Amino acid sequence: MNIYKLTLLAILAALAIVGRIVFTFLPNIQPATAIIIICGMLLGPFSALLMAFLVTFLSNMILGTGIWTIWQIVSWGIIGILSGLLGKFPKRIPLFVIVLFAVFSGYLYGFIISLTNYQISGQMFWAYYIVGLPFDTNHAIGNAIFIVLFYPMLAYLIKKYANGHFPIYNAHQL
Repeated sequence: MNIYKLTLLAILAALAIVGRIVFTFLPNIQPATAIIIICGMLLGPFSALLMAFLVTFLSNMILGTGIWTIWQIVSWGIIGILSGLLGKFPKRIPLFVIVLFAVFSGYLYGFIISLTNYQISGQMFWAYYIVGLPFDTNHAIGNAIFIVLFYPMLAYLIKKYANGHFPIYNAHQL
């Protein structure tokens, strides 16, 4: 992993963490999942897995950590790996396909979290999952909105930066 990629991961992680904290007043609407998807599609599955760990661990230091932190890492890790595999297709993927994947990811995240947390509530799985569907829907809609807002801009910047065509300053102007 080169310094460009590490820098991009740090910037994207910071964006996702700050976004997750800023949007805490809205239930299940935050840009972390969308940024992990973008990271996976553009930087690969390993980068998205690393991003899932960083975002979850660091943001939960502020938002609160518990046993759910492990399952958040697993959920976002699976989404990151899937998006990394989706990004491996040689053809350019249309934005609406990425948006549909982001919507699917909101429900997948909720399903995995419900699968691991329903026992704590003492409810049956399907009852617990159905009660959480409005929150999963918020997550899915939020993912779609954040993908539409962030993907074109971040894809352009990441591709420019990764190719070394995005200098911070021009040395000849100094």
